[in-house]
Amino acid sequence: MSVEGKPQPSFVGESATSLSDRAYERLLDMIVQRELPADTVLQERPLAEFLKISRTPLRQALNRLESEGLLERSPGRALVVKKISPRELIEALHVRMLLEVEAISLAIGRIPAEAIDAVEADIRSLLERPNASGAEDWEVDSAFHGLIARASGNRVLAEMIEALRLRTHMFNVDRVPERFVIGHEEHLAMLDALRRGDEQAARSGMQSHIANVKASILQKLGEV
Repeated sequence: MSVEGKPQPSFVGESATSLSDRAYERLLDMIVQRELPADTVLQERPLAEFLKISRTPLRQALNRLESEGLLERSPGRALVVKKISPRELIEALHVRMLLEVEAISLAIGRIPAEAIDAVEADIRSLLERPNASGAEDWEVDSAFHGLIARASGNRVLAEMIEALRLRTHMFNVDRVPERFVIGHEEHLAMLDALRRGDEQAARSGMQSHIANVKASILQKLGEV
């Protein structure tokens, strides 16, 4: 594997978790921007030297990317960048729409008011910090979607939603920043529908929300 690009900063003194997170984000960017194209074999030693970190946090980052379906094992067990076509991403979002619209319908009347209030408070707090990190945004986003998925009462449905969310995680707020405010405003509207017990508004809100995510990803892919 040949790794080229800007010199990487040294992260001496950072915790292993922080180093792993930084490595994950850098590698994710390289995959999205095609700096690491599909079928690239990833070798730990040159990658660790490129990122200026030890192999332990690098391995954690690689394992995370593999679990999210962005890397896969070759027949020889080497890690390679998985070919994820725009069509696959859009298909994943289409399935997410079907599943999450069903989940929010099932969740009507099953979520305690205090749970809705807590997620709403986290969203509003996040919106007050326009420089929030991608990790903070993902945590709040996960709390919202996870609350609804779990409240559906269908464990298999919730697990499928989480797996599909991970597959499209590469396009978080760091890569589609225009979705930061709009996306969370859509979340707030759905929480309001849940609080009022308005199933039609909740279903419509979820459908529009994921359709808008899909449109943003399509636009971003067209720019790469």
